[in-house]
Amino acid sequence: MAFRKKAEFILTLKPDILIIVECEHPDKLLFKSDIPKPSDILWFGKNQNKGLAVFSYGDFRFQIHDNHNENFKMIIPIKVTGGLFDFNLFLVWAYNPDDNDGRYITQVWKAITHYDELLTNKPTMFIGDFNSNKIWDNKMHRFGSHSSVVKQLEEKRIFSTYHFQHLQAQGTEEHPTFYMYRHKDKPYHIDYCFVSSDMLDKLQSVDIGEYDYWIKHSDHVPLIVKFDID
Repeated sequence: MAFRKKAEFILTLKPDILIIVECEHPDKLLFKSDIPKPSDILWFGKNQNKGLAVFSYGDFRFQIHDNHNENFKMIIPIKVTGGLFDFNLFLVWAYNPDDNDGRYITQVWKAITHYDELLTNKPTMFIGDFNSNKIWDNKMHRFGSHSSVVKQLEEKRIFSTYHFQHLQAQGTEEHPTFYMYRHKDKPYHIDYCFVSSDMLDKLQSVDIGEYDYWIKHSDHVPLIVKFDID
């Protein structure tokens, strides 16, 4: 939250595309004069202080897909153009308190099922806060566990960049992305970037921000994914 006060820190990483969860509405984003301004932005949410946003800091441009289903409140299909190739970007903040089937990862499970045809059309990325990990599979709601989502995506040739790059297994991640209550002794890996195999071929690196530097800004640390698109 209060992204306008934190933008300068994340922008030192010089992102081409930046996804911010719990981001305030663009009308509130009054950046300091020396902070780079985004060239394009989309924001979603009802709470002006706490939405889901994607920023471009280059030539990339965003457009919501025509078949966006608003029932999946914070899983948004975006057309990304302006780069060397176009791709589908699914912004993810897996939380919907109004769904009795499951508030969290079940939302992703439903969205994958709904957008089945879209997932086969072109390079695809699913990225954001999934609020999920394999360790909680037994505590999930009626359907749509973390493992079932991973399996769904892998069947469509869409894979986790972190697990591929670091040779990690789901549920045994060495690098947390979230620290509950900002406590170092309560680490979890719940933020992910899944990409289709054609994008995975271009993967250069996947890094997770360090606790000691980032925790003063958020209970999450950055997930930094780089591709070789030259």
